Amino acid sequence: MCSGGLVSGDVLDDVAVLVAERNRIDATLARRVRAAELAQAPERDGLKSMASWLRGHCRLSAAEASRLVRNGRALEHLPALGEAHDAGLVSAEQVAVAARAVTPERLAAAAAQGIDLAEIDAVLTGVAVEQDHAALVRVVQHYLNDLDPDGSEPDPTEGRSLTLSKHADGALSIRGQLDPVGGEKLQAALESLVQTDRPAGDERTRAQRLGDALVQLADNALAAGALPTLRGHRPQVAVVVKLQDLADP
Repeated sequence: MCSGGLVSGDVLDDVAVLVAERNRIDATLARRVRAAELAQAPERDGLKSMASWLRGHCRLSAAEASRLVRNGRALEHLPALGEAHDAGLVSAEQVAVAARAVTPERLAAAAAQGIDLAEIDAVLTGVAVEQDHAALVRVVQHYLNDLDPDGSEPDPTEGRSLTLSKHADGALSIRGQLDPVGGEKLQAALESLVQTDRPAGDERTRAQRLGDALVQLADNALAAGALPTLRGHRPQVAVVVKLQDLADP
């Protein structure tokens, strides 16, 4: 007997009902996100993409925002899977797996090979509804392998990442990775500032000079006024200084 007087079977029934309801909500959300994207709604709020709007306004992670956008797009091409998602039978995670099969490049490849997408939709839906998650992953990967036996060249830009961690005192820790081309661009920009700002007697370490150069790069971008607006306003930094700090010699 569980707390609250519910037997374990009743609790499990509740869990199943709640999961199905979450699936239905996720389906509605994905479709509304797609509708907003098609209407270019984020641009009216000063943002360039639906993913950036979700990150800024809904505080979603970059990965979750991107997945939600991809799912909305995928449902347009997989109507049977979409109906199952609407009915609560398929999860957002399953849709994300199936979405790999209907990227623009793979849709073009399927059309060139005369593949009936409706058949693919039916197969993926059947697997998603009747089998476990791992089975759907295998079926999608098998389809992708058949669609492009040689595989596509990996996109080096997909490995780009940047994590900004703000500490209690306001300091910022930075961790990231760039592809060779992106890395060369950043290195060239930073190095130009490092070499320009070398006053006599400069005792800063190499790491300190690079840190200063990165801040200078941000200063230059903000001062140029060419950055996109954020929620209708240009990016800006406001510094608050207490009166006693100004008066303190």
